[in-house]
Amino acid sequence: MLLESRAVGPFFKNGFVLGCETTREGVIIDPGDEVEELLAIVERDKLTIRYILLTHGHVDHVTGVAGAKAALGAPVCLHRDDLFLYEEAVRQGAMFGLEVEPPPPIDHYYDGPGPWRFGEYEAVVHHTPGHCPGGVCLQVGKSGTAGRMLFVGDTLFAGSIGRTDLPGGDHALLLRSIREVLLPFGDEAEVYPGHGPKTTIGQERRTNPFLVGAI
Repeated sequence: MLLESRAVGPFFKNGFVLGCETTREGVIIDPGDEVEELLAIVERDKLTIRYILLTHGHVDHVTGVAGAKAALGAPVCLHRDDLFLYEEAVRQGAMFGLEVEPPPPIDHYYDGPGPWRFGEYEAVVHHTPGHCPGGVCLQVGKSGTAGRMLFVGDTLFAGSIGRTDLPGGDHALLLRSIREVLLPFGDEAEVYPGHGPKTTIGQERRTNPFLVGAI
């Protein structure tokens, strides 16, 4: 699978382009301030983007949605429980002194696991509330197989977990999502967080100070 990520200031939030090397179909995950770089990858690799998939609705994860939608015409997908955050993106941006283009309406809600297919691959949705009510993990792999690539938004990081002091955050619920949803994918599963480097479930289970002894 084709996979590239980009992150730029001020949030240094990871945005991802995933593509099928055979069909050239792809998806964009969490387009933020790095959206122009993501679109350049799409053009360079001659991808047809099937979906714009959002792991959650916080402003740093959606500032590029309007630009991605305008350039690609692909439908935007979000968990319904985070719609209130998504619709507040302009106001959230202003709190950071940023001018955010109003995001377009949501085209599809994650009313189940999907899958959301692109070429020979698929993204399966798993609800992981705690950082925010509508946070999800996108499990990506070849269609019909148990994908081992997890795009987790801000639920889990290398050496840390998502903050829970924002509206809708719940620390106990976040730990339960990690314990009941993410850890069962197994130690070899790759974790692609919304910020920082990629990691694995095994690495975080063994060394993450928020998880060791707590789960």
